Amino acid sequence: MSRRIARELVLQSLFQVDFTKTEPEAALTAAMDAQGVEAGEAAVAYARQVLLGTVAHLAEIDAKISGHAKNWELSRMAVVDRNILRLAVYEMLYAEEKQPVNIAVNEAVELAKLYGSEKSGSFINGVLGQLMRDEH
Repeated sequence: MSRRIARELVLQSLFQVDFTKTEPEAALTAAMDAQGVEAGEAAVAYARQVLLGTVAHLAEIDAKISGHAKNWELSRMAVVDRNILRLAVYEMLYAEEKQPVNIAVNEAVELAKLYGSEKSGSFINGVLGQLMRDEH
C-alpha cells in the first residue's frame, strides 16, 4: 500500500473526526474497513502516525491555516478542503519525517481532485503556497 492510500485513510479519518467527533482510532478503523485495508499493512502505521500527529497539533495547524487562508474562516471551509490542508500542514511542518513542500502540496492537490470540488485543488494550492512562502 502506498503513502497515497495512507493519506486517503488519514483524510477520511480526519473528516470523520471533524464532522462527527469520532475518536481518531475508531475513525481510522472505519476508513480501513471502507477501503478494504488490513491492519498489518505497512502504510497503516504511517496513516496512524499522521492522523494522531495531526490531531495532537490541531490547534497549531488550524492557526497556521487560518492565518494564510485569505478571506476564509476555517469553520466556513469545505470539510474536505479543511482536512486536506490539515494533513498537508502536518506533513510539512510537524511530522517526524517531514515531507518536502513540493511533495506535500502535490499530494494535497491530488487528494483535492479526488475528494473535493472542482475549485478545491487551486484553493489548497494557494493556501499552502502562501503558508510556505511565509514560513521560509
